[in-house]
Amino acid sequence: MCGIVAYIGKKEAYPIIIKGLQRLEYRGYDSAGIALLDNGELNVYKKQGKVSMLSNYAETQNTKGNSGIGHTRWATHGLPNDVNSHPHTSTNGDISVIHNGIIENYAPIKAELISRGYTFQSETDTEVLVHLIDDALKQEKVNLSEAVRLALQNVVGAYAIVVISKDYPNQLVAARKSSPLVVGIGSEGDFYLASDATPIIEYTKQVVYLNDEEIAIVDLNEGLKIINIANQEKTAYVQELEMHLEALEKGGYEHFMLKEIHEQPRSIRDCFRGRLNVEEGWVALGGIKDYEQKLLNAQRLIMIACGTSWHACLVGEYLIEDLARINVEVEYASEFRYRNPIINENDIVIALSQSGETADTMAALTLAKSKGATILGICNVVGSSISRITDAGSYTHAGPEIGVASTKAFTAQVTVLTLLALRLAYKKGTITRKKFQSIIQELDAIPEKVQRILEKDKMIEEIAAVYKDSKNALYLGRGSSFPVALEGALKLKEISYIHAEGYPAAEMKHGPIALIDEEIPVFVIATKGTSYEKVVSNIQEVKARKGKIIAIVTEGDTQVKEIADHVIEIPDTDENLVPLLATIPLQLLSYHISVMRGCNVDQPRNLAKSVTVE
Repeated sequence: MCGIVAYIGKKEAYPIIIKGLQRLEYRGYDSAGIALLDNGELNVYKKQGKVSMLSNYAETQNTKGNSGIGHTRWATHGLPNDVNSHPHTSTNGDISVIHNGIIENYAPIKAELISRGYTFQSETDTEVLVHLIDDALKQEKVNLSEAVRLALQNVVGAYAIVVISKDYPNQLVAARKSSPLVVGIGSEGDFYLASDATPIIEYTKQVVYLNDEEIAIVDLNEGLKIINIANQEKTAYVQELEMHLEALEKGGYEHFMLKEIHEQPRSIRDCFRGRLNVEEGWVALGGIKDYEQKLLNAQRLIMIACGTSWHACLVGEYLIEDLARINVEVEYASEFRYRNPIINENDIVIALSQSGETADTMAALTLAKSKGATILGICNVVGSSISRITDAGSYTHAGPEIGVASTKAFTAQVTVLTLLALRLAYKKGTITRKKFQSIIQELDAIPEKVQRILEKDKMIEEIAAVYKDSKNALYLGRGSSFPVALEGALKLKEISYIHAEGYPAAEMKHGPIALIDEEIPVFVIATKGTSYEKVVSNIQEVKARKGKIIAIVTEGDTQVKEIADHVIEIPDTDENLVPLLATIPLQLLSYHISVMRGCNVDQPRNLAKSVTVE
């Protein structure tokens, strides 16, 4: 959660940091703050609310200085207000710290520091860090980086921090554990630090991703040095960013979410580019090639994820079990590690995460790895923590996703899982060559079919207008369309704040049917396939109770059209690929309803894009 940006060099720091905070605001937008070092003075400005509030205030103050740190907050400890905003500063005003993560043992540390005369201004866990560093400087008579190292030895929890000090004007010190932090190396001997690469790409493509319990010292005279918490020097592995600046802009769209919905024809094609060849009739995932035989021999696959990625896993479960006949278990990462799961060295654990930094998913992978399981990852961000901890994996190549509500990341993840299911099925011989060829031809056509759905945007907006004031909504689907129903309900509730639930269509009569009346919209995925007639019966049950039906149907459908209040047609495709199409109108419905309700589409309340704390 939370966003970190810092700069040290010859340029003015403030414009770089404030622009970086705006790019990172999807990580947290409860409050924001900045500390700038100018001629021996550390100027700290903090404001509750969005980065624009900070910007408006700071620009009436002294924003000069060639080094500084900035932070945009998603509150964990302490209410969102000016005092609890980061940076937090030592009593003497010499040191400021920004922090992403949670200090689990902050209470006993705080009590000890209070007993030694330290006073606290905020309710946050972070404030103990700045006082610990200050205490180490005074008591141990060490330099700044050593004080940071000693302070972190007393800390239990997750952190990404950057420290600035009046006494070390040529230096910033950063560290991470379980929260992401990247160091950008500028061409003029300057340095950029951030939670992810989005604020850095404008200035440099040369980056170093810190590993757990590593400390980076960036010094204008001595360059970059990395040590670990045990004071062992580590090699800085410089990587080149593949991201492009234009991917971080709205490109003429009103919101990032709308842009990202409309990017899906490209992002899906980019996902299978080089992995699918219809003419030659093959599917390949080079990232997991060395583990393919182990996958083929596996008795079960365990898929772990959170939120939208968990829904993608459910789609993958249907696909892999149906096509490749391998047992799949789908787990919430947040529950997996706490229920003493049975894992052995023959298991393969596959983690899905858009950011590759999800704290619960990382913790679940660490547990699986400790039990000897093979761990694979599917994520979107090159160089992310999950991509580095796993034995192998595949990138989705969806490009940066700025909108908090995930859209193109979901379809990209489903695309990778579809490729995986097809590859395993073909190698195992669980589907015929003819069936395999038919599905890959259909998969190759999916981007064009998504584009055709996007062209129905105006009609979908008109349907959204009918239901924008609903208090509740139900989403129904069968088979692999059930996870799509869950995802549709999640999209609606997280950006429009309408209560929505997804159910297997047949389960409606086991409870949710009690909610049906003439006020509640029921969104049903009723495309042709093995369960079509059953879904039609479920629709009849809703209509018998005066419910409103909005149905996603296959082009040319007449049966559902006669009984539904609204229908949205999607192109015909193989039943296994329906999730890639059916999710598109549900995304657009949620988007338009949210806009009509006056909600902040890209930054919904209480949510952040990358959940890097438990």
